[in-house]
Amino acid sequence: MLSVSAIRAGVKAQVERRLDKAAHAYLGDPALARFDFSEPSSEPALVGPDSISWRIFKNPVSLFIGGVTAVLLELAEPRVRTGVWEFSSFRENPVRRLKRTGLAAMVTVYGAQNQAGQMIDMVNHMHQRVSGVTPNGDPFSASDPELLTWVQATAAFGFLEAYSTYVSPLSDDEKNRYYAEAQNAAGLYGCIDAPSTLAAQRRLFADMTPRLEYSEIIFEFQAMMKKAEAFPQPAQLAQPSLVRAAVELVPEDIRSAIGLDRRFGLRPLERPIIARMGHRADRLMLRSGPAIQACRRLGLPDDYLY
Repeated sequence: MLSVSAIRAGVKAQVERRLDKAAHAYLGDPALARFDFSEPSSEPALVGPDSISWRIFKNPVSLFIGGVTAVLLELAEPRVRTGVWEFSSFRENPVRRLKRTGLAAMVTVYGAQNQAGQMIDMVNHMHQRVSGVTPNGDPFSASDPELLTWVQATAAFGFLEAYSTYVSPLSDDEKNRYYAEAQNAAGLYGCIDAPSTLAAQRRLFADMTPRLEYSEIIFEFQAMMKKAEAFPQPAQLAQPSLVRAAVELVPEDIRSAIGLDRRFGLRPLERPIIARMGHRADRLMLRSGPAIQACRRLGLPDDYLY
């Protein structure tokens, strides 16, 4: 007779297999298929498997929340907003755009160094072709180091705070480690003075807050992400709550500056539900995913990060 623990382990393994299959089919995209995180054997990533980054980026729930937080902060900056909204496919196909942005993050964290370098070069080349003028007449370039630094910092902040808030609390020392880990990739992307500590992140946000502004595009983006097919069914039902969870992470002074009042944040009973989703997602081993494939590349067991 099987023990209760054996039954639970069997059910968990079956759920993981089904979710892994669904996620793999859902994420089927020619751009995603080009990257094999399990090769070349033994080649290290830009950051090591014992990093805070490897812990954070394996969780699909906090990655979605943190990614939405990052875009909200990016859209608050008028030059970044114009570049994203007018010179990319974001409005026409936001999910495809987010998938590819997520892929870039995954390759940067888990990919072999050579793969990561090639992908970053490709992204930088694309940025060089994007420039223009905001509706207020301010010129901008997607390869401007100041704007690149803001985009990098908002992404780093969003992913970190989503994981720490809704999955597993991180200490200030761990957050400092995380920001330090991002320095190599930030430099490759062309950022200047990307935050290397929690204190530096807070200083950058304080300096940028007076430049951020209200825009209807911020609210249009939220509405899109509540309805877009960003997850396989039935997880899509949780998307409105996940978007509100993302708003909660935006610092209070920035929320006030751009009009994200309390109506757009979490409702009273949603926070524990989001936390439960985050905890469960952190224990699910998706074996076709970048985290486990990268572990295999380095000769580590599948459960190394679990």
